[in-house]
Amino acid sequence: MQNQAKTDNPAELPRVAFLGMGIMGASMAANLARDGYPVKVWNRSAGSPGADLAASAGARVAPDLAEAVGDREIIFSCLGDEKDVAQVLGELVLLASKDALVVDMTTIGPGAARELAGKLENGGLRFLDAPVTGGDVGAREGTLTIMVGGRKEDFDAALPLLRVMGKTVEYCGPSGSGQALKLCNQVLCAVNMIGVCEALTLANNLGVDEGLVVDTLGGGAGGSWALTNLGRRIVDGDLGPGFMLRHMIKDLRLIEENAAVELPGTRMARDLFHRVSESSPGADRDLGTQAMISAYANSRVVS
Repeated sequence: MQNQAKTDNPAELPRVAFLGMGIMGASMAANLARDGYPVKVWNRSAGSPGADLAASAGARVAPDLAEAVGDREIIFSCLGDEKDVAQVLGELVLLASKDALVVDMTTIGPGAARELAGKLENGGLRFLDAPVTGGDVGAREGTLTIMVGGRKEDFDAALPLLRVMGKTVEYCGPSGSGQALKLCNQVLCAVNMIGVCEALTLANNLGVDEGLVVDTLGGGAGGSWALTNLGRRIVDGDLGPGFMLRHMIKDLRLIEENAAVELPGTRMARDLFHRVSESSPGADRDLGTQAMISAYANSRVVS
């Protein structure tokens, strides 16, 4: 994480709100607070461990949405899905200061982002869609990739804060452009996970140490972020969420709704994720995307 709060006077820094204290939002808010920004955080459900994490880094926990955003100049959000975003951010027209900049980091699809931009701008607010990739590790370490759509002048205003949270911050074009690129990213994530699971399953079937797939092949032509990071979790038996299964399933639904082309690999990944999600109550919440390996259980040799 880079230190971007380059002023000796904290009063000169923009006042920030961060809405949504899940796995990703809590770490991003904490990084902003550690960098010196005055941050208020809010979560829809009280007693969030994520809010405690942000508070330990110096953020203030707001008791309600009005208190969180009322005097803030930049308002970030990282929520569950497009319905959550529409509900929470829809209230900002009445609660936020006029001309506040709203930066939504949830994956909601390009159409929903453009619709939200129109509503907020008609209410006197500014808006950027800025979905992220990099998982829980990237959120903690401030190394996310952030894809941004909206007005260029608003992107420039948010850039110093985005650089605290991300290593790669890319302006993609008008509203919805960040969301469009994020959906492309999710195709890569989903289809790469098939490759990781099938390579590990083949190694298992052939009697090869699965750790060698990660450690030896990760730096070769078949290497990927998914293999290096999530392949290692699979080998270690860790199927817990760095990125919840339910969120990937939601993103694949958005791809299906927005794509005008046939994507057979993505459809296969969606079917595998659904199979794992339906395997037990709460699986979509309790498991990460690497749990796709469970769909290959009948093909694996149990030692």
